[in-house]
This record gives sequence, structure tokens and C-alpha cells, in this order.
Amino acid sequence: MKTVQLKREVNSGFKFITEKQTLKSPLVLVFGSRYLLEDESVYQEIKNYFPDGHIVFGSTSGNITSESVDDESIVVTAIEFENSSFIIKTTNVLNDNQESLNSTEVGKELIKQLPAQNLKHVFIISDGSFINGSQLAIGMNSASDQKLIVTGALCGDAARFEKTLSSYNEAPKEGEIIAIGLYGDTLEISFATHGGWTPFGPERLVTKSDANILYEIDGQPALNLYKKYLGEKSKELPGAALLYPLNVKSKDDDKSIVRTILNINEEDNSMILAGDILEGSQVQLMMTNVDSIVNAAEIGAERALSERKKAPELALLVSCIGRKLVLDQRVEEEVEEVMEVIGNKTLVSGFYSYGEIAPFEDETNCQLHNQTMAITLISE
Repeated sequence: MKTVQLKREVNSGFKFITEKQTLKSPLVLVFGSRYLLEDESVYQEIKNYFPDGHIVFGSTSGNITSESVDDESIVVTAIEFENSSFIIKTTNVLNDNQESLNSTEVGKELIKQLPAQNLKHVFIISDGSFINGSQLAIGMNSASDQKLIVTGALCGDAARFEKTLSSYNEAPKEGEIIAIGLYGDTLEISFATHGGWTPFGPERLVTKSDANILYEIDGQPALNLYKKYLGEKSKELPGAALLYPLNVKSKDDDKSIVRTILNINEEDNSMILAGDILEGSQVQLMMTNVDSIVNAAEIGAERALSERKKAPELALLVSCIGRKLVLDQRVEEEVEEVMEVIGNKTLVSGFYSYGEIAPFEDETNCQLHNQTMAITLISE
């Protein structure tokens, strides 16, 4: 595997942050600020660097490299696979009327586009505005009978939640979902997720919900109850909700999952979550601190590395925007902890997202996570 990485900041051109070298038909991952990706010249500029490259764009809530975490930048990571291969397929969750299509069917049909023979892993870069991430994951699992490992992320837009952009071999646009299928027996790919958030307060019952909209908890309007717990911080909603997600445990599953509250509806006292929440689920508020988040990143890296035969050459890190808001000025510490574990010879690329896609430990079916650090380690 050969890799090259470039970075462009506001009012500057692209600069190599690794040694410059020529790559043959590379996979080119472009993660960047939505505002910078809206520049119509960006696609052609990157195409000039990699004329035969397969260029995948994704807007972010912050870019991750081994050097730094940047808000207003574009990071380009180009990968030449020497002994393996990749195939890229796309779909769009928006139809011509700009209305969202069924996210489950979108996920199922996207994975079915990828040839199944020798398919080792799929990495997803998804729209983060219109897609229902939970249903996307269900659809992708159903396409492979839950036997295919899928990791990836929903794109971000800082903490604005206005729109996200993504694309393959064209200028970034809304609604696009990209599946990168990785093929070959020489590939070694491992993954892990870990959060570091702690539930507090009583467990309560979800008594009314619809997909990712939470209407009632214990028979009471969900937003009213949430505001009661937040106290003075409720004046800072919906932004404050990123700091107090929900721990959700379904009656049909023995594992809990974290759900971020993306927005609120004062008219019907409901909350819009980043993923589905089923009626009958048990929910608790969650909280964390900087040290817990940083320690969780270290634990995740150790899990991802634990059973590998070869040192990773590439680390794709996806962390949640909510973690970034908690970490604030210490945001680079969680990346530093991962690098301490995996070693400084591994090229690091990634971003802060609106949702992380990965299976639970010891499982194969992927899930939509919030408030986690999802780590994918790749080598040939």
C-alpha cells in the first residue's frame, strides 16, 4: 500500500503533508469543510493531482490527521492498493423532487451493486442530512444476510446541521451515499467502536415514537421531560442536546446504543434523534467528560489492534460531533491516544461526523452509532 496526504486551509493552496509520490489509480478520500467543498474549482484541482484517481468527497464537522484536527480545511488522502482492489458504487437518497427515499431500500440496493465475490469490507461515506442512518444500516445488513462488515460515517456540517455534501468523481452534492468495496485476500481490516459516555438518572420507557422522532417518555411529552432534566441548560437547546444524548436499550436487544438529539420541535414537544428509537425501549440520559472520551478512544484503538497479524498502514477514524464539542480545546487528545496505540507509522485520516457506522464488538451486522469513536484499520 502506498499513501499520499495533502491539506488545504482557508486562503491557501494544497500542500503535501507526506512525502510526494506518484500513485496509480488511487482511491482518493477528500474530507473537508462544507463551505470549502462548495467551491466549484475544488474537484478539478484535486483531479489535477490524481488524473486517474477515484475521488470520494465527504463534508465534515472537523478533519482528522496525525498532525491536527482542523475545522476549516480540506484533507486529501490518496491510497494505492498494490495487491488488492476496490470498487465504488453510489446512490442518492433524494429523488427529482428533493424528497427523501426509503433509507432501508437505499442501503439494500447500494450494497447489492457491489460484486460479492472476494468482497472483504465496505466503507461508507453517506449523506448526513436526509438519510435515516438506522434504516440505512438495516438495509445494508439485509443485502448480505448480515455477513458483510461495513464501517463508515454520515457526513457532517460543523455544528450547523444545515446541509451535508458527498460525491464520487464529481463535484460534491446533497443526498449522495458512496460505498467503497474493498477486495482481496491480502487485505487485513479490523475495526472497533467505543464511546466513554455514562448513563445517569432513572430508566424511563419510550411510550410514543415514530422512526427517529421521540414524542413521549413515560406517557409525558418527551421534550418537556428532557428540559426538566437539563434545567438552565435547556435555554441552550437544541445545541445543548449534543452534550446530553440518550442511552437506548431495546427490548429486543441486550446491547444499548447511544442516540444524539439533533433537533427539537416546540409545537408538539418532540425530539428528533440521529437514529431510530423504538416504542418500548428503555432510555436514560448520558453525560461524559474529557478524560472519559480520551480513555474511550484509547480502548477502541486497543480493541481494533488486538487480533491483527500485521501493523496497520492506514487508520480511518470517525468521531462524533458531540465528542468534539465536549473535548473543545483538547480535541486532539483523543486522536493522540489512538496514535499512541497504533504507532506513528500508520497514516491517519478521518473526520467528525453526524453518525458512525460499524458493528458492535464480536458482531458482523453494522449499526448506526452516536457519540463514539469508530476506528477502521487497514493493511495489505
